Amino acid sequence: MARILTVAPEKAKGLRRLAVWLVRRRYGYVPGIAQVLLPDLRAAMAVGRLYNHLHMRPSSPLTRVQREMLATVVNGAIGGAP
Repeated sequence: MARILTVAPEKAKGLRRLAVWLVRRRYGYVPGIAQVLLPDLRAAMAVGRLYNHLHMRPSSPLTRVQREMLATVVNGAIGGAP
């Protein structure tokens, strides 16, 4: 059993339920990192802003396709899910 506090998407209430809905709408599912960040909404917002700044800004040095390719390679290198 994991000792990291998470919020299951089906048990989310209040603002967390809204956050789950937004994440599911954007990605089609709720990634594990979202479930880990949901207990602390302030941290979740900060991580989201940081991710968007580094990866989604117009002046990002990588294209979106390049970021996806990089994520695929890293995921395979660390033995992540297919």
